[in-house]
Amino acid sequence: MLKTDVEDALNLQLNRETFSAYLYFSMSAWLGSRNLTGFSHWMYAQGVEELTHAQKFYDYIQQRGGSVRLGAIEAPKVAWESPLALFEETLEHEVFVTGSINALVDIAQGASDHATGIFLQWFVTEQVEEEDNVEQVLQRLRLVGDNPSALLMMDREMAGRAMPAAPTAAE
Repeated sequence: MLKTDVEDALNLQLNRETFSAYLYFSMSAWLGSRNLTGFSHWMYAQGVEELTHAQKFYDYIQQRGGSVRLGAIEAPKVAWESPLALFEETLEHEVFVTGSINALVDIAQGASDHATGIFLQWFVTEQVEEEDNVEQVLQRLRLVGDNPSALLMMDREMAGRAMPAAPTAAE
């Protein structure tokens, strides 16, 4: 059984993960509208991945006898100055999510909820990967600068990202 503060924090993170998917789908749409289909694909895959993260929280709350409380999802931004600005915002968002996961770990530890602490370790590791992936894209975009040919070459490479499996209902 989850303690109230842990359950509340898990539900908040469920909302944040769902917002992350919305944000990345919005970014994907903006990139696609600029014919950057590889970048759009990369960001769409990121959105699908965030939905799997949200589902992990949803399933875990239920598995532990908690109440899933789905709150309103904030509308994401819909336009960016450039692909570089978009990925800079993506990194800022991932750093925010990392801080949120770390705070959740602290709450679980404070409640002596070892099961939740173990559950969250996957997300701690995942956030290191998330920040690194975005940082790599950012470094390459900074190298590309204002060179449209290089941007299009990078766009073609971004299309190679494997699409994660879409979330499915818990069994």
